[in-house]
Amino acid sequence: MHYTGTIWRPPYESDSLLLEATAGCTHHKCKFCTLYDDLPFNFRMSPLRDIEDDLREAQTFCHDPVAALTARLRGQSTAGAPRRVFLTGANPFVLKYDRLMKIAELIHQYLPACQSIGCFARVTDVTLKTDAELTALHHAGYNGLTIGIETGDDEALAFMHKGYQASNILTQCQRLDRAGIQYSFFYLVSISGAGRGEIGAQRTAEICNQLHPQLIGANMLTIYPNSELYRELQRGAWAEESETEKYREMQTLVRELTIPTTFAAMGASNAFQLYGELPQDREKLLTAMDRIITRVGEDKLRQYRTTLPHL
Repeated sequence: MHYTGTIWRPPYESDSLLLEATAGCTHHKCKFCTLYDDLPFNFRMSPLRDIEDDLREAQTFCHDPVAALTARLRGQSTAGAPRRVFLTGANPFVLKYDRLMKIAELIHQYLPACQSIGCFARVTDVTLKTDAELTALHHAGYNGLTIGIETGDDEALAFMHKGYQASNILTQCQRLDRAGIQYSFFYLVSISGAGRGEIGAQRTAEICNQLHPQLIGANMLTIYPNSELYRELQRGAWAEESETEKYREMQTLVRELTIPTTFAAMGASNAFQLYGELPQDREKLLTAMDRIITRVGEDKLRQYRTTLPHL
């Protein structure tokens, strides 16, 4: 399989076949992000021949008894042909409609059991497709996109150079709703900065409550020295929330969400894993966060943050 640099995927894509369609990020300007700094370029499309080679390899692995035995000896999954493919890269959905359709065609050719194709997407990637193209992509199998909206706070979006506004999240995700393409959101806790976290959570809930995300995944901001945000922090142009403030911000988000959705804080940036269905698990989630704030406390939470390896 062709993989370039560190491969990132959402926790819930653990059973998906990871297929490299792009490497890096077309935007590459978010002040907090260092995920693709190990690449010698900002963005690159995978050649179709590499994608086809990888699919051919995946097909062989799924049906070759020797490969299945090798996987069992290594403790790897041998569940058979994958039912879902996740395209890797920061935002493969930026690819032009024709290329996405060609990738889908190859996937279905080599892996006919595949039922859906997911990937990371930026809000601006959706803008590039017509309504008819979005519908056709859905029919070709594209479903379950993961969109790092980060926040619905326009001030934070502008400061962090996200490249869109909260109104764009609403407009473009409503287009996905109409096309039948399901999606999940990543929310970045503390992106609004010290003293503004609860404001950011409220504004994010206002946007989400008008949409239909399958899941809202909360990830806590961790600032690394090689990020532009770290330099802003050193200059005094931005201040980070305390760790307990971050949990109070998450509580505000959970409290303000009125739509049925899954809430999850499952990534390594979270000292404690949280998962629940809203609205029925709201009180359970809020109580769990109260316990973290009162029983664990700032010092131990901060220790986790400062010793966290680079993500």
